[in-house]
Amino acid sequence: MPEAVILDWNAENVNALNNDHFQEIIKLKPEVVLLGTGGTHLFLHPKNYQILTENGIALECMTTAAACRTYNILMSEGRLVAAALIL
Repeated sequence: MPEAVILDWNAENVNALNNDHFQEIIKLKPEVVLLGTGGTHLFLHPKNYQILTENGIALECMTTAAACRTYNILMSEGRLVAAALIL
């Protein structure tokens, strides 16, 4: 998000993500989290991001390049969006 950057997000790859990885993002209260999954478009199992759903936050999975482009578009529209990127 423009007002906060989490540099020590301990996410090595998409398969390792779970609810704990999204705790800091929830505190920022975005409407949606754009999950950049690297060079390949992958999906998370809903149990791995259940905490976002419970807090009314949507998750959209896409390649990291697509997440960056989408982030810029949504930010220009004034949306509360967070980008969680795996390189």
